[in-house]
Amino acid sequence: MGIARNISEIKSKIPEQIKLVAVSKTKPNEDILEGYNSGHKIFGENKVQELVRKYDELPKDIEWHFIGHLQTNKVKYIVPFVSLIHGVDSFKLLKTINKEALKHNLIISCLLQFHIATESTKFGFSQPEVRSMLESKDFVALQNVEINGVMGMATFTDNKDRIRNEFRELHRIFEMLKNDYFANFGSFKEISMGMSDDYPIALEEGSTIIRVGSKIFGERNY
Repeated sequence: MGIARNISEIKSKIPEQIKLVAVSKTKPNEDILEGYNSGHKIFGENKVQELVRKYDELPKDIEWHFIGHLQTNKVKYIVPFVSLIHGVDSFKLLKTINKEALKHNLIISCLLQFHIATESTKFGFSQPEVRSMLESKDFVALQNVEINGVMGMATFTDNKDRIRNEFRELHRIFEMLKNDYFANFGSFKEISMGMSDDYPIALEEGSTIIRVGSKIFGERNY
């Protein structure tokens, strides 16, 4: 099927420090193992149930990223093992992650998701919402989450200029947050943007993490 070949081809085209998340949602374990056996360890899922099952069944040194919309009532299932939660899109969700992480004495790495696309179906913070959260006493009290950066999804369109502008906007938000709130936090360094069709543009606009599914695994199975 060439999954290993696809991964190595993408890695050969991107700078070494860029993190490639192989988006394995809906894909069977054997597809993931083909990538894993070629040396790739970072995989992304967007459904809690599927992620928990794959975590149970697959090698334990896989670095699992949760990339979908996470419901607060499902946080507890992934907190014990998840490496990075990309889509923190509300203060309520962040507080829930903190509460569940505390039970396991863990610190969970999170990215703040911003709504940069024109589609209303996408989730994410607005800038005023994030400012009000970061300036609140409740936020300062959270000891079991670490904000590592930002995440966003561009509009699903063939208009490359629009995509570029949306990615540029997310980079601007990252720089603003870094300067205003995270200047002394070396861990605030990630910009998760770019998927199979638009990651080359995302990299040009400063992405540090790309989430690639169909270019690695082929079209999705539903």
